[in-house]
Amino acid sequence: MLAAALHATPAADKPDWQTPFEKGNGNTTATYAECIDYYRRLDAAYAEVTLREAGPTDSGEPLHEVVISLDGDADPASVRRKNRRVVFIQNGIHPGEPEGIDASMMLVRDYLQDKKLRQQLENLTLVVVPVYNVDGMLNRNSHTRANQNGPEQYGFRGNGRHYDLNRDYIKQESRNARSFAALFQGWRPEVFVETHTSNGADYQYTMTLIASQKDKLHPVLGQYLQQRLLPALYGGMEKRQWPMTPYVDFDGQTPESGLIGFSDSPRYSTGYAALFNCIGFMPETHMLKAFRPRVESTYALLDEVIHFVHRDAEELGKARAEADRQLLTQTLFPLTWQLDKAQVEELQFRGYEGRTKPSEVSGLPRLYYDRAAPYTRPVKYYNTYRPGVSVPKPAAYLIPQAWETIIERLRRNGVQLQRLTQDATVEVEARYIEDFQTTPRPFEGHYVHSKVELRPVLQTQQLRRGDYVARLDQPAARYLVETLEPQAVDSFFAWGFFDSILQSKEHFSDYVFEDLAAEVLRRQPELRQQLEEKKKADAAFAKDAAAQLDWVYRRSEYAEPGYCRYPVLRLMGQEQLKVE
Repeated sequence: MLAAALHATPAADKPDWQTPFEKGNGNTTATYAECIDYYRRLDAAYAEVTLREAGPTDSGEPLHEVVISLDGDADPASVRRKNRRVVFIQNGIHPGEPEGIDASMMLVRDYLQDKKLRQQLENLTLVVVPVYNVDGMLNRNSHTRANQNGPEQYGFRGNGRHYDLNRDYIKQESRNARSFAALFQGWRPEVFVETHTSNGADYQYTMTLIASQKDKLHPVLGQYLQQRLLPALYGGMEKRQWPMTPYVDFDGQTPESGLIGFSDSPRYSTGYAALFNCIGFMPETHMLKAFRPRVESTYALLDEVIHFVHRDAEELGKARAEADRQLLTQTLFPLTWQLDKAQVEELQFRGYEGRTKPSEVSGLPRLYYDRAAPYTRPVKYYNTYRPGVSVPKPAAYLIPQAWETIIERLRRNGVQLQRLTQDATVEVEARYIEDFQTTPRPFEGHYVHSKVELRPVLQTQQLRRGDYVARLDQPAARYLVETLEPQAVDSFFAWGFFDSILQSKEHFSDYVFEDLAAEVLRRQPELRQQLEEKKKADAAFAKDAAAQLDWVYRRSEYAEPGYCRYPVLRLMGQEQLKVE
């Protein structure tokens, strides 16, 4: 009876359903306890809502998911069988940017209580993570967002282990990220939205938008995004008096220098989602606008996303299915990307004039934006990325069972693995790490590697019973490539999970090995030729006797086989392996 009465009564007439944001004159965001309690009340009042725990976080409190289906079905497999689209909204990854937390509370309530809105859920299921970074939301304060205009109190960006969770989608070192991965893989949404607040320049917009980088999405989905989804969202927000612009990132001092499309590698939410043919969005409200319009514009965008998916459910489903189908036969995978500044669009940008004046701190010129001088003018928009390093798809990756942390991550992210039931000898492509660069300071707990150079070698390899086989004819193929190929931007090698191979465990005394090295070169004239060519090409190497001796050692039978040898092997043929 209570649910029926609420359906018939507008939310505004029910003060007990007002959120802390609404009660706090638009400058208050819910606490963690208030947020979860609000969803508990909705769950108790409405059969369409399911609130449940979805795994642990580093805070000790659970991650929650809220599922809204008109028939009350909260089972991902069942929802899929009913051919419903899934929209997945995640809030509070940076709890100092809480607009999505409050907007989603009101949005879910209104979709339950407004008959017209309820119709938008007829062919989709809505999944909401009320608060992702529970740890940071519990760390409430009023000062850490120094540049932000409200609310009065808010959470902290870092989680309980001081991780930025929007850099943890691949390495998944936080319990939060591990719980999220299981949740995401269970639902496999078509559209993923993660709410944020921006930093940076001043301009007229309240809402800016990061969408999955079109060139990094599967081409079918990239085209769908550009031709159907984004025009609808931008048009809908304009009609609602919330004009949007792409996320304001630029080369020069002010936005007039030209906007640059965000390069979302898989460490970020939208980049991670793209690995599984899911279109992702990071709405970024403007920090200098008051909290009320930031929440209201976030509400409007989430509502527009749901409306679009409802209207275009069939076409979205077709695009996703075709991308999944083509992925299974894709043969070449890009690992790195470069911005192509020869490809440029133009958009009308609503900004403020950037000027300079003497700094009261230093006395030197400082930038400020003159809000008394608004403008609308064309700016260049660079949003085309071209593949850099690409690799052909192997038939499978072979992963030694010793690398348990890698196996755990693969399984958590939906990878289908097989295990050898007996020892086997097969021809594989092994890779040796020839060179790489490493950040001089830690980033998110790691010294990250980049610009990796590999030396591939065909070898006959002895595999052991219990080793793992990850074949590429599966939905997680792209995830496998971008985590297990060392040259990928966010590979497990890049994040340092294989660093133990980069340290030699055996070596030599130079005065002893000199004679052995000379014998090696006499027996292998082709190696002698390679050495001479390297000396001609590298003047410093030609003058370094120790480096030359080490070069020969690394290519001789005396070198330890595991040093700088990447342990994940590529199976290029279709050898029949005995697997369970």
